[in-house]
Amino acid sequence: MAVHNYDVVVIGTGPAGESAAINAAKHGKRVAIIEKQAQVGGNCTHWGTIPSKALRHQVKQIMAFNTNRMFRDIGEPRWFSFPKVMERSRGTIDKQVEMRTTFYARNRIDLFHGVARFKDEHTLLVRDRQEGMEELVAKKFVIATGSRPYRPADINFRHPRIYCSDTILSLSHTPRTLVIFGAGVIGCEYASIFSGLGVKVDLINNRDSLLSFLDDEISDALSYHLRKHGVLVRHNEEYESVEGDDSGVIVRLKSGKKIRADAFLWANGRTGNTDSLGLENIGLTANGRGQLSVDEHYRTAVSHIYAAGDVIGWPSLASAAYDQGLNSCNELLDKEYRFVSDVPTGIYTIPEISSFGPNERELTEAKVPYEVGKAFFKDTARAQITGDTVGMLKILFHQDTLEILGIHCFGDQASEILHIGQAIMQQKGAANTLKYFVNTTFNYPTMAEAYRVAAQNGLNRVF
Repeated sequence: MAVHNYDVVVIGTGPAGESAAINAAKHGKRVAIIEKQAQVGGNCTHWGTIPSKALRHQVKQIMAFNTNRMFRDIGEPRWFSFPKVMERSRGTIDKQVEMRTTFYARNRIDLFHGVARFKDEHTLLVRDRQEGMEELVAKKFVIATGSRPYRPADINFRHPRIYCSDTILSLSHTPRTLVIFGAGVIGCEYASIFSGLGVKVDLINNRDSLLSFLDDEISDALSYHLRKHGVLVRHNEEYESVEGDDSGVIVRLKSGKKIRADAFLWANGRTGNTDSLGLENIGLTANGRGQLSVDEHYRTAVSHIYAAGDVIGWPSLASAAYDQGLNSCNELLDKEYRFVSDVPTGIYTIPEISSFGPNERELTEAKVPYEVGKAFFKDTARAQITGDTVGMLKILFHQDTLEILGIHCFGDQASEILHIGQAIMQQKGAANTLKYFVNTTFNYPTMAEAYRVAAQNGLNRVF
């Protein structure tokens, strides 16, 4: 068995693992990274963020074509199959893999493909697909193994019509009807994607509203637009059974309802990828969802073993995972670091949603005297030009100091628009003020101009 010695070994090549490995290498450390799949990128590149967002973009283009009056002079609306749209999206995945593979070569990071398992606190065994074994010895480790869809034992995911959020990407046909169980971020995003392809979707939610952590007004807007595109949202429901046959799937709910569809997508919960790590050999224990606990330095209970990304739970976002990996490595390198807590929300439904900071409900409960400034996209010149008139920007600010407390956006490019407000909110003291948007000249016409409109709207409410 070959034995290799390193300063740092990272397990997982998703955003957290990649940023940790590259950061360590750029600081002169000898680094190895392990990936159990044949290609780098982790769940983010192959099953989660990149595929679903690339898929969404293709569907959004189809919807724009089919609803644009100008294109009716060319011909009738076009129908595209799910496999065809997915095939086009795979080009993005290939580019991401090529780019990220180059990162490791450029930074002289040794890449091992195989399943990693701790032998002891300073030794990892890596078993490749040919059952070959290599031993990696290191001073410090970063666990960035990510997560996978939670699969309840009473649902047969081997059935060809029953999918999870990973396997749905291999769907080889376009179902006429689809049941999605789980109305979290993933469920809502796929409901948007499939309804955009003309699929009739039943979205089963086990809560009383969609994405209840969002601003109430935006949650209501999302519900409206999903329904407008043919999604039937069923709240406060739990499944009793999911049974597949040759022609479809029957979902029985505990409320007594039964629904028949061509396919079923489970999108409810995720599990950390820790079961094969041999945690028992190093004295670590994952929680019931397979996640590891860390302190504010991203250290596990074993001081030289760190963890970052989805494997530690909240917020389970690629953006946060990248920063967590970077900062976990900053700490183990004795560099300046931060614990990632202020994370913007980006939800890629159609239209998309993004927010930063508390919502109205939270500020009211905290008894913070806030006021609201709004700008509706339909009133901005840029949205009228592009035709993306659905949406709004909402600024929450303190009545007395005009400090910006929260930014909430719904509509096209919401995740991009949000960062302008986020940048101002992150300024210290008096620099964080609503007046910035009134006293700053914005390009015209732009979507960023919505900040000026919303700020003026808000100031009109102040007395």
